Amino acid sequence: MVASLYNGSVCVWNHETQTQVKTFQVCDLPVRVAKFVARKHWGIAGAIRVFNYNTLERTHMFDAHSDYIRCIAVHPTLPYILSSSDDMLIKLWDWDRKWLCGQVFEGHTHYVMQIVINPKDNNQFSSASLDRTIKLWQLGSSTPNFTLEGHEKGVNCIDYYS
Repeated sequence: MVASLYNGSVCVWNHETQTQVKTFQVCDLPVRVAKFVARKHWGIAGAIRVFNYNTLERTHMFDAHSDYIRCIAVHPTLPYILSSSDDMLIKLWDWDRKWLCGQVFEGHTHYVMQIVINPKDNNQFSSASLDRTIKLWQLGSSTPNFTLEGHEKGVNCIDYYS
């Protein structure tokens, strides 16, 4: 398991032995997200810090957003990650193209708390925002397919029923 901490560090845990395997400092600010990319042996954390989770060597680092990143979603087959942020944006990053930002998805009016790729159609994803909406997006399109409205408060998380 990987855990990101408010103090700017990331911890890797072995859940079977209940022991902390590794810990390291990512930055001086709170790290609100960390994700494994198993097929690359990477961990990704924070403002985007990519590291080899076996050696802890940092392989890439860049500031992906102008505010805290709330969520990272790893595409299951393509060399992409999606990141969402308090800057109200969702960005698509292509690691095969030197982490080029391939697309920016705009439309939320508050923090984007979570993004989830549709397991039945990997070209679609949904986003949850504190603007009280859920949006469904298509890779390659600059506008959402549709928006679900009706929540009285912000939406923190979403998931697909598989």
